[in-house]
Amino acid sequence: MADEKKDEKKADRWTQWVALSMAIMAVGAGVLTLYMGKYSSRAIITQGKITNQWGYFQAKSIKQHMCELHKQQLDIAVAERSATWSAETRTAFERATAAAAKEVSRYSQEKAEIKAEAEGLEQTRDDAQQRGGKLSYALILAQIAIMLSSVTLITKKRPLWYLGLAMFAVAGVLVAMAFGLL
Repeated sequence: MADEKKDEKKADRWTQWVALSMAIMAVGAGVLTLYMGKYSSRAIITQGKITNQWGYFQAKSIKQHMCELHKQQLDIAVAERSATWSAETRTAFERATAAAAKEVSRYSQEKAEIKAEAEGLEQTRDDAQQRGGKLSYALILAQIAIMLSSVTLITKKRPLWYLGLAMFAVAGVLVAMAFGLL
């Protein structure tokens, strides 16, 4: 009778450890879900910003092209007709040509800035996607670990619990990798 009580007490203690580990795994899975959602949302929001930046870049390219065409027309007019113009007309055309060249240069500079910002956003998006992906795999492993631990309580087969603990440890490694700790 004493041996039975001892075995029962030992089984209860083991069951408590399994239950405690499941609670810890559940909290970990909840935190993983939060962070996975955070990085998934960040990737989606950043993609919208990237799309806007590249649209802005295209608009600047069109405006730059229009200025280039305008400058070319002015250059052609100066080359073909400037001999017959007054000094005032020639000066006005030269100013207009210089202003168009200045606009072309300004658009080139603005496009370079927009491109750099878009590429920076792409890096942010890629980082968020990479972290979110690793966190999603970690979440899957954590959920499987919880499931294995719960099956352990039903079947009383300790190897399933050990496998669940190992899977949760691998999930922890993936989390560390997602945050650049490994």
